[in-house]
Amino acid sequence: MTRRRKYDRQFKIEAVRLVTDSNRKATEVARDLGINVNQLYLWKKQLAEDPKEAFPGLGNLKSSDAELRKLKRELADVQEERDILKKALAIFSKKRR
Repeated sequence: MTRRRKYDRQFKIEAVRLVTDSNRKATEVARDLGINVNQLYLWKKQLAEDPKEAFPGLGNLKSSDAELRKLKRELADVQEERDILKKALAIFSKKRR
């Protein structure tokens, strides 16, 4: 079983730069770096889509994804509180009758 190799952000940026800024082909750069050419194309695409937040790192999220996760968590909390209040209202309204 082969272990999955991890590359830091700077390595990925430099690998993409070797393809974009030089006259070298992606297959040649990938072979020299010991990576799959498809991985190099994926890094190039990710860097082109969002240069500032590309490759956030293991376990880290882009700021937009982190904000979305936070908002979803807050929504779930508010919905749970609402459901508790509905149940409490139903219980108290039954006792009055």
